[in-house]
Amino acid sequence: MRSILKWVLRIVVALALAAVVVGLWKREELQRLMAVNSLFSEEKIVHNFSHMNEAFLTVDLPRGNGPTWELPYGEGFDLPDGTDKWIDERSVTSLLVMQDGDIRFEEYYLGTSPNDRRISWSVAKSYLSALFGILLNEGAIESLDDPAIKYAPKLKGSAYEAATIRNVLNMASGVTFDEDYLDPNSDINRMGRVIALGGELDDFAASLQDSFATPGETWQYVSIDTHVLGMVIRGATGRSVAELLTDKIIQPLGLEHDGYYVTDGAGVAFVLAGLNFTTRDFARFGQMILQDGKVDGQQLVPAEWIFEATQPSAPTAQGKIGYGYQWWIPRGAHEGEFLARGIYGQYIYFNQPRGVLIVSTGADRLFLEPGVNDQNIEMFRKIAESL
Repeated sequence: MRSILKWVLRIVVALALAAVVVGLWKREELQRLMAVNSLFSEEKIVHNFSHMNEAFLTVDLPRGNGPTWELPYGEGFDLPDGTDKWIDERSVTSLLVMQDGDIRFEEYYLGTSPNDRRISWSVAKSYLSALFGILLNEGAIESLDDPAIKYAPKLKGSAYEAATIRNVLNMASGVTFDEDYLDPNSDINRMGRVIALGGELDDFAASLQDSFATPGETWQYVSIDTHVLGMVIRGATGRSVAELLTDKIIQPLGLEHDGYYVTDGAGVAFVLAGLNFTTRDFARFGQMILQDGKVDGQQLVPAEWIFEATQPSAPTAQGKIGYGYQWWIPRGAHEGEFLARGIYGQYIYFNQPRGVLIVSTGADRLFLEPGVNDQNIEMFRKIAESL
């Protein structure tokens, strides 16, 4: 009996030691998985959105040694009635309003500061669009009507095989992908776990086999489409998106602070949602776009691309918000009115005729409630019209 007990005890000790070894070996992956599971919790969301590098693998986007693009302060103004209530209800963490290149309003909320590097979420898609326009102009990518697999051969045999680059830019790939942020078993949340556990998003994209429509026929917001655009860029240039974005956009902009991308386990940038910059540095990118891609006489992004990319070219439903090449066009938009948008209240709003740029970041856990996006756009319009 005593020998049996000793044998059982040895097994228990061995299993315990094995659990400790596995726990140490996989500690970082487990920590990232735990971070994903609590990323949007009420008590942590504001902190998490300004400290994504504490939970995820990242790659730096250095500002370089060039001069900072100074954003001068113009005359202050009173925000329209109802703005304070909107800021509170939408859990806004920062609001910056510019007109004609001057900062007219800047404030930070919920304990955040000007130096916080904030997660962009899907605002990152519009950055990738700008980079895409540069590479197309340079000839690295021959045509938007090329099949995506021409530059991303790993996607052969996947649901992307029949999609052109234009289809993917328009979010009209027809690929089946569940974007339900509140369903833990949705594709978007499965993708989040791939990142947390150090997996590779290229493999995830290539594993998608189902389509719900012929490419180019129907618009449906499919975030993995943007990762496919990143695969196209990497295949066409032989360089990482982080390197290209840094060389062609980040360093020429003259940012105040270094930025960073969240990455997957292979070090590939999470191009569909993983950019992190300060609010002012988001504004520098936005002001460049507002100025038709030009900064200090240097054309960073072709003006023709910005115009084309911000037209409602995607086959969205009649009467709904429009979509271009990774940019949103509000219902009833006038010429030169468009926006970059991310979940939980991240926005860069553009009103070119009035010279107005608005950057708003948030931690709005109710962002999916009906009418919230329309309410936010109407607030931006009110602010622009009050200047």
